[in-house]
Amino acid sequence: MKSFYHFLMKYRHPKPQNDISLFANAAYEDHSFPKSSEDYDELSNYLELNGHYLTSMVVFDKAWEIYLSTEKR
Repeated sequence: MKSFYHFLMKYRHPKPQNDISLFANAAYEDHSFPKSSEDYDELSNYLELNGHYLTSMVVFDKAWEIYLSTEKR
C-alpha cells in the first residue's frame, strides 16, 4: 500500500489546477513532510503545526478521503 505522500504526488502539476494540486506541490517542497506515513492523526498533527501552505485543513481531509477510497481497499 502506498503512503499518503506517495499517493499525493500523483496530483503534482506544473500549473496547479485545484487545491489538491497546490497541496501536492507544496508537500513535495516540504522536506520534513512525513513521507512514509499512512496515519491520519500523524499527518493531521504535522500539517496543523507545519502546513502553513494549506489554505484549509479541508483540503487535506478531501485528499485523505480520496486516498482511503483509492488506496486502502
